Amino acid sequence: MMDHKEYLTRELLGRFIPYYRPYQKTLWMDLFCAALTTICELVLPLIMRYITNQGIEDVTLLTAGIIGKLALLYLGLRIVDCIANYYMADIGHVMGAKIETDMRRDAYGHLQKLSNTYYNNTKVGQIMGRITNDLFDVTEFSHHCPEEFFIAGVKALLSFLILSRINLTLTILIFLIVPVMLLFCMKLNRRMKRAFAKQRNQIGELNARIEDSLLGQKVVKAFTNEEMENEKFQQDNHFFLDIKKETYKYMAAFQTTVRFFDGVMYLAVLAAGGLFLVYGKIEPGDLVAYVLYVSTLIATIRRIIEFAEQFQRGMTGIERFLQIMDADIEIFDEPGAKELTDPKGDICFKEVTFEYPDDHNQVFAHLNLHIKPGEKVAIVGPSGGGKTTLCNLIPRFYDVTKGEITLDGKNIKDYTLKSLRASIGMVQQDVYLFSGTVYENISYGKPTANREEVIEAAKRAGAHEFIEELKDGYDTYIGERGVKLSGGQKQRISIARVFLKNPPIMILDEATSALDNESEYEVAKSLERLSEGRTTLTIAHRLSTIRHSDRIMVLTEDGIVEEGTHDSLMEEKGLYFQFYEMANSMK
Repeated sequence: MMDHKEYLTRELLGRFIPYYRPYQKTLWMDLFCAALTTICELVLPLIMRYITNQGIEDVTLLTAGIIGKLALLYLGLRIVDCIANYYMADIGHVMGAKIETDMRRDAYGHLQKLSNTYYNNTKVGQIMGRITNDLFDVTEFSHHCPEEFFIAGVKALLSFLILSRINLTLTILIFLIVPVMLLFCMKLNRRMKRAFAKQRNQIGELNARIEDSLLGQKVVKAFTNEEMENEKFQQDNHFFLDIKKETYKYMAAFQTTVRFFDGVMYLAVLAAGGLFLVYGKIEPGDLVAYVLYVSTLIATIRRIIEFAEQFQRGMTGIERFLQIMDADIEIFDEPGAKELTDPKGDICFKEVTFEYPDDHNQVFAHLNLHIKPGEKVAIVGPSGGGKTTLCNLIPRFYDVTKGEITLDGKNIKDYTLKSLRASIGMVQQDVYLFSGTVYENISYGKPTANREEVIEAAKRAGAHEFIEELKDGYDTYIGERGVKLSGGQKQRISIARVFLKNPPIMILDEATSALDNESEYEVAKSLERLSEGRTTLTIAHRLSTIRHSDRIMVLTEDGIVEEGTHDSLMEEKGLYFQFYEMANSMK
């Protein structure tokens, strides 16, 4: 299962802040604009205070010229405010989108490095949710987080300094309410964070459920289990609703708390300010300024509180992003690893023991195997004996637990992963074709290949004729996972892909076992051509396809128990003989 490690807020911010580094100039400009909008907002109460006090003291002192100058001052400030706000809304948001893009790039790049073990234990829907939906919220978070807290800090500081000069006692009384309010809000914030995390996780589960059901829709229909699938989905969907109810409960408590403390602050200004006015401790214009500043302060706090929901969404998105980034890369280039050049294809297993890293299920122990350059070796045996696992160890899809595998006399860990895997071609029973055209799928074996090379590879794979008969030939769209093609056609396209790659080492993992007889015959001919002049390791379910191998090995849970040519193994009348006779009797 995917790691659900929880992070402290300071840890999340510490890991996130470096993403601002490439956009420092934009960030500082955004904060400068935020300061301008704040100053513009704080000047209005001072203007109103001056007009009120002057009007009460001697209205004749307020001339049309003074009012005009004050109006022009405020108009100028408003123009500055509009320009600054436009920059924040446009360039500031683009900065957030760029940070989101950078994070998605890093997450996707890290996913490419993770081993098969990770994918064996993680739902694709969960991964997709983490690198799409979860990072959407990071755009708003990365833009608004520094901006909102900066504005709040500037407003609180300037308001405190201005109001302290008017009446220190009343100012301290009002500002003492703020930390009490924040204390209550922080407690509710923590609960909201947990609720948002549960909500995000359940979105991933819903994605996984939908993906699983839609990809298997043929099986669903074949077994008429539409109703059962609907019930499963409804169960997950209602569970998601319950989580959202919990989230909204905390949000409601949050907003109610804010409204309550809003009222307390206005009450303090009304009662204490009114008394100060009665006893001559404050001027009428000063009280007007207080009301306006408190309104500004409350509006700012409310914005921060409302931002708290966005803040928690962003923090949850960052947390789920880090859970991907902190997933261990189990297969990596060892220090000092070198490029594999001009491989001969001499493969040797030396006392190899392997167990799966997640469940420690041992597949085989002390396995020894030597494949000479250019040799065609076939491996047969019962299901679960470790045939496919053995093949997956050569390109390092998994690493051996003990022992070593050598290629041309050197441990495969001494080579870079890229050069090692570039030297190995794999044709598997479960063919994976990408959503796209025939041409795009074949050229995946060598992205730099021209059209003539792709067509030549298709011809050698025996795929050219049927491709030409398709509606748009090589430019025919084959659907997701190649659903518009037959099993034999998909397999021949995958073989053409390997022909184009032209590797010196071939691994054929039950490449014909899922095909009908006619398709098997066509694919077998293609595989025979593909194997010429290459070191080839074949895992066979249909034993008729490996009769002409240089060497056949029988692999069981006890290791390699039989070895020889087809004829010699038939004479021994051991396990291979039994498998072969059983296969013939089932024809």
